[in-house]
Amino acid sequence: MTLRTPSAAETSACGLRLAAAFEVGDVVALEGPLGAGKTRFVEGLARGLECKARVRSPSFSLVNEYAGRVTLIHLDLYRLEHGELEGLGLEEYVERGVLAVEWGERLTERWLREALRIRIRSESEDRRALEASAAAGRGLVLLEAWRAIEREAGSDTAAGTIRGEVADAE
Repeated sequence: MTLRTPSAAETSACGLRLAAAFEVGDVVALEGPLGAGKTRFVEGLARGLECKARVRSPSFSLVNEYAGRVTLIHLDLYRLEHGELEGLGLEEYVERGVLAVEWGERLTERWLREALRIRIRSESEDRRALEASAAAGRGLVLLEAWRAIEREAGSDTAAGTIRGEVADAE
């Protein structure tokens, strides 16, 4: 599934809508270059999970946790060297909440297999393309739930909000 958003606010709003489908143990692997909008997307996830704290990029701390209806564990793997991932204790985190992992392509196959993968790329200064995919398990469940949520949101013209375009991946 590919979503195109016209603004940073709408990129965040896509995250907010996706959060409605989350359960403890879900993993979202966010991919894309610096400045693509990964942290902006996580801001929306946090709002959707009713987290009160302001979301900050965990580039230097590696992990930030936000309490909400489900705990959001926000990780940034950008600064990790190959092999350092095992020392983070992902198993313990995933038992307590939802993992939103920036630079998610650095996760091992074990984690990526069940994750919802979202590649964010810039199409212009404000416009983003969010390409979502999943291979198995909860990742597929989340992908299908998000597709339904976005289609419903896109058909709601009475809301007066510009919604992202939804297209199925070829």
